[in-house]
Amino acid sequence: MKYLVTGAAGFIGMYTAQRLLAAGHEVVGLDNLNHYYEPALKDYRLAQLQSLDRFRFVKLDLADRAGVAELFRVEQFQRVIHLGAQAGVRYSIEAPFEYVDSNLVGTMTILEGCRHNQVEHLVYASSSSVYGVNPKVPFSTTDGVDHPVSLYAATKKSNELMAHSYSHLYGIATTGLRFFTVYGPAGRPDMAPWLFTEAILKGEPIKVFNHGKMQRDFTYVDDIVEGVIRIQDVVPGATPDWQGVDPSMSHAPYRVYNIGNNQPIELATFIDAIEQACGKTAEKIMLPMQPGDVPRTYADIGSLTEAVGFKPATDIYIGMQKFVDWYREYRQI
Repeated sequence: MKYLVTGAAGFIGMYTAQRLLAAGHEVVGLDNLNHYYEPALKDYRLAQLQSLDRFRFVKLDLADRAGVAELFRVEQFQRVIHLGAQAGVRYSIEAPFEYVDSNLVGTMTILEGCRHNQVEHLVYASSSSVYGVNPKVPFSTTDGVDHPVSLYAATKKSNELMAHSYSHLYGIATTGLRFFTVYGPAGRPDMAPWLFTEAILKGEPIKVFNHGKMQRDFTYVDDIVEGVIRIQDVVPGATPDWQGVDPSMSHAPYRVYNIGNNQPIELATFIDAIEQACGKTAEKIMLPMQPGDVPRTYADIGSLTEAVGFKPATDIYIGMQKFVDWYREYRQI
């Protein structure tokens, strides 16, 4: 089949496109290659794809309404995996309109493209951040998500609402995936695995927020992509007898799933995994919680496992060793 993968030069986008290509599909990768973090890393990821058969890259901003509409019209995609977005919780405090343009306007152009071109299934990236200050753990897709603590989280919740409206109005099959703290080789340089690894290898101190008491459901990228690949084959249908009890589904062809490791790790254990992989002990600066952060994330993945028969399981020590090995090679250390 022919796929559109947005954010193809991004972390999860690169691996998703590789898996689709390996399965024999045709992939058009879209990215605007912005400068939110070093463009060289995006070029590196893109280079992993451009040597592969059946891959074509389109440099285009998701907020370009006419450009995205024309791309859909010309290419006639059968499925769309929408991973492109302005990422980052803390940056959303500094540059809120970047999130409006990319995450809200950008998702609307994708929904309109699907609407007018008979796309069979739209899978899109949501985020564990939608759970905000939810006190209940593990986080379940049956929980309310009406109290985001960052604009980034609010845009991701908005994407789910937008997708539902299009599923209801136009019968478009949509599936949202709430990703939980993804890490692995070629990951983002603004995330803790990169920041901590870089500092430890340089002998510089690391900033440990909330005095190391935060917990995250760190999920290795291969596990995330396995879930994406499996779920895009599970095209949701309507549920006519839906009574509104479970907000992750609907009378419309709409679904939302969590995808996480289902095993939250305290920040201290995460740092220990990096220290072991680096062979060095970190100097730690203990700091309070930062605006927009939440104390813990923990995914209930029962509905995903039931739908696709898969459960992420990569151990943090194994995953961080793979990241550090990649980082040393990438930085030629």
